[in-house]
Amino acid sequence: MSRITDRLHAVDRAVFDQVAARSWPGAEPVLPRLSRSANRGMLWFGVAAGLAVFGGARGRRAALRGLGSLAAASLTVNTVGKRTVRRRRPLLVGVPPSRHLHRQPFTTSFPSGHSASAAAFAAGVALESRRLGTLVAPAAWSVAFSRIYTGVHYPGDVLAGLALGVGAALAVRGLVPSRDGTAVPARPRADAPALPGGEGLIAVLNPLSGPPPLITDPAHRLRTALPRAEVVVHDEDDDLVEVLEDAARRAAERGGALGVHGGDGSVNAAAAAALRHGVPLAVFSGGTRNHFAADLGLETVEDTARAVQAGDAVAVDLARWSPGALPPPAPGRGAPAGRTAAAAATGGGTTSGAPGGTGASGGTVFVNTFSIGSYPELVRVRERWSRRVGSLPAGVLAAVHVLRHERPVEIRMNGVRRTVWLVFVGNSAYRTVGFAPARRGDLADGLLDVRVVHGGRFARTRLVAAALTGALGHSPVYSAALLRRVRIGGLAPGTRLAFDGEVVPAPGELVVDKLPASLVVYRPVARR
Repeated sequence: MSRITDRLHAVDRAVFDQVAARSWPGAEPVLPRLSRSANRGMLWFGVAAGLAVFGGARGRRAALRGLGSLAAASLTVNTVGKRTVRRRRPLLVGVPPSRHLHRQPFTTSFPSGHSASAAAFAAGVALESRRLGTLVAPAAWSVAFSRIYTGVHYPGDVLAGLALGVGAALAVRGLVPSRDGTAVPARPRADAPALPGGEGLIAVLNPLSGPPPLITDPAHRLRTALPRAEVVVHDEDDDLVEVLEDAARRAAERGGALGVHGGDGSVNAAAAAALRHGVPLAVFSGGTRNHFAADLGLETVEDTARAVQAGDAVAVDLARWSPGALPPPAPGRGAPAGRTAAAAATGGGTTSGAPGGTGASGGTVFVNTFSIGSYPELVRVRERWSRRVGSLPAGVLAAVHVLRHERPVEIRMNGVRRTVWLVFVGNSAYRTVGFAPARRGDLADGLLDVRVVHGGRFARTRLVAAALTGALGHSPVYSAALLRRVRIGGLAPGTRLAFDGEVVPAPGELVVDKLPASLVVYRPVARR
């Protein structure tokens, strides 16, 4: 074994010496500077900022995935790699002085931390977007080679770092799958008119959704992608719901479709209008939060535009909350979900099918989530601060406020009295990361994803501990079930509820149920 190791070391040193002895035209003024710029990951933080600013929604996700992969690789190198194999740095005798770094590293040589970070960031970006990964890869390779060129690492150190970095990116993807890795199935297919050039589409653009555009005006981008569509830019002095109602009515008269460019709040209002007027909906992702569009696989304006022109569409579920009680549900499609221990913990089971009716009459639809408890207060505080300090700091401030000041609420859920921190209801089943609902795999499953955080001593602390240890399913303070209908009552005056980012006063009694496959949405569909 030692003979093989000695031979590998000899090859490693021989390659290192060849790189040191060879002239590399143009590399001297570039590679040492590039190597220094990657210290402490600063180069990759800069690239991530560029992706986030200029790469749209996919660029922001790619930047986050790249930085998350970099963090995992750095942690592994510094806590395991450097301490396990204590290899000395190469001697700089044969390396031209012009290549030397101003400050020589003092840690052990194996593996190369710079190479691991570079490979992790580039691989993480590529796992979210192949195009962006292709743009980042040359810089990553150059940083890795610069560590040999400047004489601070042997080639074997660099290769090990590259392998470790790619492994870290794959591990992160295993924990948090990429969008492409969890694509929503294109079913059930639905009939929708093909609108060449967007002919017959009336698209309402809400400029108040999300950050202001940095480069391309959204209205110009819409008109470029669909030149025959009518684009209505919502004025903040007008009521968005009324604008969408008028657009949906005119789209129905033309035999066309309603479009909306905005975040989940705008999409919620558009879905209700499209449902009432019986027209397909075209969703153009453009807000601060675009969960519905992302779960449909709609990343860009061009994605939706292609589907509109081809007439590719799917039918998706809507959920609905209604004050008081609804008539007993009529038999619907699909077998009821089985009653589980989690269903018993939420105080209910399942009904015999989907609710009757084809519209949202008597209720308010939501496309993503509904909640009662601490989350509505978090949304309210976050929105109050977001315009002053930005979305991310406002979210942190809101979370601190909720943890310090909020108290559990008393409710009656499916006839059972209980004290809860949170009742969460998702439109279709969500995949869970930690204890947070992250992404839906099927928007037409006919189910409500009901999750409850129960009150009690140290409930929040116990919940976080259970999530971190992977024991969430066995925690007494947390329960989850897939239902078709849930009744919530006994709400005190002043209680608030949130749905799709909107916060409103809650009625004393309400019912949450499903409208299965009730909305037709344009979405690119792979053809066989």
